[in-house]
Amino acid sequence: MNNVTDTPLTESELCPNELLEKQEAAYARDIARLQKRQHEFVTVDCPTCDSAEKKRAFTKFNFEFQRCVHCKTIYMSPRPSEEVMADYYSNSENYAYWAKHIFPASENARREKVHKPWLDKIASYCQQYGAKKGTLVEVGPGFGTFSSLATETGYFNSVLAIEPTPELADACRKRGVKVIEKRVEDASDALEDADVVVAFEVLEHLFNPNVFVSSLSQALKTGALVVFSCPNGEGFDISLLEEKSLAVDSEHVNLMNPTSLSLLMEKHGFTVLDCSTPGRLDSEFVREAALKGDIQLDVFLNKILVEEWDNLGWPFQQFLAANGLSSHMWIVAQK
Repeated sequence: MNNVTDTPLTESELCPNELLEKQEAAYARDIARLQKRQHEFVTVDCPTCDSAEKKRAFTKFNFEFQRCVHCKTIYMSPRPSEEVMADYYSNSENYAYWAKHIFPASENARREKVHKPWLDKIASYCQQYGAKKGTLVEVGPGFGTFSSLATETGYFNSVLAIEPTPELADACRKRGVKVIEKRVEDASDALEDADVVVAFEVLEHLFNPNVFVSSLSQALKTGALVVFSCPNGEGFDISLLEEKSLAVDSEHVNLMNPTSLSLLMEKHGFTVLDCSTPGRLDSEFVREAALKGDIQLDVFLNKILVEEWDNLGWPFQQFLAANGLSSHMWIVAQK
């Protein structure tokens, strides 16, 4: 199996530097539109464990982030209502720019260095936990690269994507992926036959993750495997950079951690089989922040991330990934 953390990855491979300026400008306009609707934001309790006990974590873009006292989930509150959130994604200039420019420009790198290792990882989980190789369902497939790769390889008998956004659903179809253009809450019929359900970088965007996980639990058959990836709010770059971290933004309203995500899955009838943090970019993100003067590193981290970067940067990232310390995490659970 191709282990995800065996292959180095850089931020520029996922978003080419020459496209960054226009992407950042589009995102800034999205944030400005969202800020104008802050009077419509709603206060919520912890989106993972429902606790009302919290402490202020930090502020970014004038949006407040809290930290749950009980499960340590970091979450935006007040946050955009479901209606405001839906409008944001439907009219996002940033998403349109990614779909038109960045995803096409970086698709080969994503396919080879991200999605192929991901598919290998899913295949290994199926073998390890005895999941059938019948139907794979991807929730929130985005540009459709993973689903198209899974379709082409034929590892699963059938591959289905659930994507409510028309532009993204169309992008998947153009890649030969079968798509159901609905929200996952409205696609229970499609989930009934699923043997494996994957959702990459979805949970952090949801108004209420409990509704999402509950919907899956009610629809899936016993034995179905679920694999999620999302940011780890207790990972290295988020812990050091806090609001300066790229993982903290106007869209990532839920930053869970291995403990709180496991609690969320178990609450809705899933058995957690594995939770890992195979991230590959923490060290680079913190290094860049230090080089820009956004953060002051101690002598030890400065040696690893600046002075001896070429020799120690990647081994240090592998250490973070292997010890549950990366800000990118995966969870595997079974119904």
